[in-house]
Amino acid sequence: MSVEVKQHQPGKDLDDFIQVAFEVYRDDPAWVPPLQMEIRDRLTPKKNPFFKHAEVTLFTAWKGGKAVGRISAQIDHEHLRIHRDNAGFFGFFDTVDDQEVASALVEAAAEWLAKRGTTTMRGPFSLSINEETGMLVEGFDSPPTIMSPHHRPHQGLLAEGAGLGKVKDCYGWKYLVVPAPARAQRALDAMNSLPEVRFRSVSPRKLKTEVHDILAVFNDAWQHNWGFVPATDSEAKKMAADLQLILDKELSFFAEIDGRPVGICICLPNLNEVIRDFEGKLTPVNIAKLIWRLKIRRPKSARLMLLGIRTELRGKRRYAPLATAIIAELVRRGLEQGYEWAELGWTLEDNRLINASIRSMGATIYKRYRLFEKPIGA
Repeated sequence: MSVEVKQHQPGKDLDDFIQVAFEVYRDDPAWVPPLQMEIRDRLTPKKNPFFKHAEVTLFTAWKGGKAVGRISAQIDHEHLRIHRDNAGFFGFFDTVDDQEVASALVEAAAEWLAKRGTTTMRGPFSLSINEETGMLVEGFDSPPTIMSPHHRPHQGLLAEGAGLGKVKDCYGWKYLVVPAPARAQRALDAMNSLPEVRFRSVSPRKLKTEVHDILAVFNDAWQHNWGFVPATDSEAKKMAADLQLILDKELSFFAEIDGRPVGICICLPNLNEVIRDFEGKLTPVNIAKLIWRLKIRRPKSARLMLLGIRTELRGKRRYAPLATAIIAELVRRGLEQGYEWAELGWTLEDNRLINASIRSMGATIYKRYRLFEKPIGA
């Protein structure tokens, strides 16, 4: 039975592309159906500012009259401006366990990218490195946390069968919320003893301005990381809108020196814990459940999205404990709010310093997300 690949235009032809995930993951007990409205917005140029600096197309694969797989192909001109590596990207790579289907989709994405001059195909990024990153290759038995990818065990094998090879792995760490180790507590005590240092919660009422401070630290702290692409002003505005409902101000805060933000911690309640039984639909009843579960019952899990300090502080002895102190402050706040566990990361497998620091807090690797690439074109 042959495979037919269909191309879809972002923002206009999304139904089949969104629904194919429900076919692929139908019997997967760990899968959490994402909110279809959120996926639709992410794939609509008028709703997602990523499209202001990117070209995107979508493909679905069909066999026997049924949609059995999907993939996106995208060119991020901000990435190319910074890294000049002539790379194109793919994402939303979800298929049934069928090599013919997976290979046909990878070939379609590679051909589209090559026609636009790129020489490497890398991913999955859905749609960018600042959104869902990587393909799950370990940790299939537990549900994904907010903004984390999920795949079935066959997906990585099919990617390899389609000619994609490993570039880098990213770790997802599981941290059970218990009092911080003595070393981390000493770091927090040391920072709290400095009169110019304070930890200040992000203000939900001032998110539009707070997000700019968050991203100013993010863009500085992460600028030397592999694959880093800074968030744009338009993406900052969207981030503020997206965080409005789910932000827990006790889990997201700044480290300030003399009133200036120099460090950030953005840890979000695990929305996937809240929406797992919604089947991807935000009906009036589900909206009521969402608000009650987020604000009244409150989730017991969270995901640490961002934690970092400005590069200017690195090497300054007076503030050497600051990064560890931020982690200890997050632990303190998490305990007070009744959180039981969190996913930390992702972190790059070769970021030894950060990984050692996380491991010293008692966290363990429970998921591994893989990034693949292959040469394309001539």
